[in-house]
Amino acid sequence: MKVLFISRATLFTVRGGDTSQIVNTALYLEKLGVQADVRLCDETIDYRGYDLIHFFNVIRPADILKHIERSGKPYVITPIFVDYSEYDRTIRKGMTGFVLRWLSPDGLEYVKAIARLLVNGEKLVSPSYLWLGQRRSIRKILSRAEMILPNSNSELSRLRARYNGNAPARIIPNAIDPSVFTIDGDTAGRGTGKKESREGDLVISVGRIEGLKNQLNLVRALNGTRYRLILIGSPAPNHKAYYEECRKIAEANISFVDHIEQKELAGYYSRANVHVLPSWFETTGLSSLEAAAMGCNLVITDKGDAREYFEDYAWYCDPASPASIFEAVEKAAACEFREALREKVFAQYTWPHTAERTLGAYQEIINRSN
Repeated sequence: MKVLFISRATLFTVRGGDTSQIVNTALYLEKLGVQADVRLCDETIDYRGYDLIHFFNVIRPADILKHIERSGKPYVITPIFVDYSEYDRTIRKGMTGFVLRWLSPDGLEYVKAIARLLVNGEKLVSPSYLWLGQRRSIRKILSRAEMILPNSNSELSRLRARYNGNAPARIIPNAIDPSVFTIDGDTAGRGTGKKESREGDLVISVGRIEGLKNQLNLVRALNGTRYRLILIGSPAPNHKAYYEECRKIAEANISFVDHIEQKELAGYYSRANVHVLPSWFETTGLSSLEAAAMGCNLVITDKGDAREYFEDYAWYCDPASPASIFEAVEKAAACEFREALREKVFAQYTWPHTAERTLGAYQEIINRSN
């Protein structure tokens, strides 16, 4: 089987959770005998020879429409349906924030797509997006898809509530790489959840530095406290001022580490007591999964789909409230790690498991068409 992955043009220059998801899914599909080629939406692509196209990021429909129209191939879509609307309306500053407060969620994304074209110089891959708009573009993509592959039932419910559509769906969870975030040797107390070999006051937060990830409120929450906070990640291209604001207000107990490779990242997880991801929205939070696999207690946002993954094993916070974030960190830091969470991660949320489920979806589609 030969499958074509198509995603945003900045997939490798502005790395995010979708980068890890796409690269690892392709890697482990290859181990199952599937040829999975990753291409960027602004490339010229020869679609011949592919059995199927797999798109990612439905909230960027301008990256997808052209390829649907030109390829004539059956396709699936992993929606990665992040809802930016609360962040855009409540946190963005200046004239941009003022304008966005008056728009619907789809109107917000349409304006942002045009801004990427005019301000960032990104190529508009699909001219038809200009007259279709965000909502009609997404509905068109979903209506023609052979299958939707959301990361959770919660994500699927949100997607269908906003855009209707009844294309078949199969839940394909986000995951970790078990060869990197491993429990072999049971080092750093990971196998037992004990904290003797961990740094009890060490809190880390892994993610691209940007407004949606809400590192600023995390800094406010832990500034001058007994906790040592390490923020790991590079600033997003359009969020340099946000990154500088985080650094400006950070007190001596807070430090910053640029983006690092996963093997080095595993070392930070193995030392930390708590991992925090207080985003304004998360479909999952790959770093939360990785941290759980390595024995960290989790503080995560109460916005989005993460509760379906982490249930009552995590401590949830209101991203708008530094006091709520601090309270959740206090509770998480005081508790032993619950081994059942890590067992769940390794049983259900690894890239080999995700690749198997993805292949099952492909086979169902091909068998149906045959």
